[in-house]
Amino acid sequence: MKIDKDQAVEALRAVPDTFKTFFRHGTLSVEVYKPDKIDLQEPHDRDEVYVIISGSSEFQNGKQKVKCKSGDFLFVPAYQDHRFFNFTDDFATWVIFYGPEGGESESSS
Repeated sequence: MKIDKDQAVEALRAVPDTFKTFFRHGTLSVEVYKPDKIDLQEPHDRDEVYVIISGSSEFQNGKQKVKCKSGDFLFVPAYQDHRFFNFTDDFATWVIFYGPEGGESESSS
């Protein structure tokens, strides 16, 4: 299975939403997300990974704020308040949801 990032962002432009799901398998769900002016997302009930496709942004993950850019990886545990802000016009990100509702427990390894 291969999903081309440029084709995914282009396909997102064809729908009225800020996100589009491209793949599902078991608990795994892969989307592309491109917020419009303001990131209005709410906390999710599963663990989540972002991999920035293009552009740059600042990201609030709970009380932590970081800058992020194309290629960066971000992890958000289930139910954590989070959002992108001060993002560039070309900002887009992969969103990868996985695992059970409530998130997975931390591994000791």
